[in-house]
Amino acid sequence: MTRAVDFQLTDDQRALRDGTRELLERRFPRARLRTVVDGPGVGAGLDRALWRELGTAGFFALRLPEAAGGVGLGLPEAVLVMEEAGRALLPGPLVATQLAAGLGAAHAADGSAVITALDLGTDEAGADRLVEHLAEADAVLVLNGEGAEVRPAAALADSARRIRSVDPATPLHRVHPPAVTPGAARNTGAAARLRREAALLTAAQQLGSASRTVRMAVDHATARSQFGRPIGAFQAVQHLCARMLVRAESARSVVYAAAVTGEAGDIAAAKLLADEAAVRNARDCLQVHGGMGFTWEADVHLHLKRAWGRAGQWQTAAAAEEELAAGLLPDSC
Repeated sequence: MTRAVDFQLTDDQRALRDGTRELLERRFPRARLRTVVDGPGVGAGLDRALWRELGTAGFFALRLPEAAGGVGLGLPEAVLVMEEAGRALLPGPLVATQLAAGLGAAHAADGSAVITALDLGTDEAGADRLVEHLAEADAVLVLNGEGAEVRPAAALADSARRIRSVDPATPLHRVHPPAVTPGAARNTGAAARLRREAALLTAAQQLGSASRTVRMAVDHATARSQFGRPIGAFQAVQHLCARMLVRAESARSVVYAAAVTGEAGDIAAAKLLADEAAVRNARDCLQVHGGMGFTWEADVHLHLKRAWGRAGQWQTAAAAEEELAAGLLPDSC
């Protein structure tokens, strides 16, 4: 007999979500976001004081055991806080720092250190990789084959070259993969798990962005009038907003379910749907805003650019589709 599973949030989970949203609305409001985007200077988006405040609130130590000074929660709770970060377009290597905290990286859990990530894949040598916020990072979480270790960011400085980023709040460097000594990687066997968790947490950020653009589109459709009535009264605009909501809620159910199961196939489905929801919702939100949405002053383009960047992180659409296809094949194939 099949037993139904209740995926509704508990009271504690709702309190965690609401508390995270309140913290980010207070410490990273729209005015701060626009300062990051419009202001001069590389890495202006990384507010060290806010980073430490996130650490104090348990953002990075969320999944560490209480005996190790953590909060003692799991992936579902981590997904909730990353969803709120995506909703607020909070910049910085949030996922990498949380993963590094789980490996015991110094000062990652309390937010005193900013840790970015470099995934070398399963090959010992290969093409250059993109690393976000390298100039502002204290260390880099390096995933090499099946191992993982945290290295000082300065170790990659010689091979790093800053490139133009489509997302003004996410500076990028192109890094040549460092030399790998066979058998030198630490935490052997951890890389596959870390990649799955990173893909899920990134999907949660995409979900937050997708949900936020639904709200932005509905608010604009309600406030903006044309021909003597709100544009939300027109059926074409209603259909756009309805499709946006369906995408966001479909992605939410899969992301939350993957957080509970932790299965590779479920995480691949979550990343695939969340990426699609974030990108397509941002595009539809632009459509609802009309010509105004294409201006630099509007925030819609920021969600679209961040969604594009996140869609290429940790697990691409092609990789997720391959993972799902492999799960459909019988073991004998």
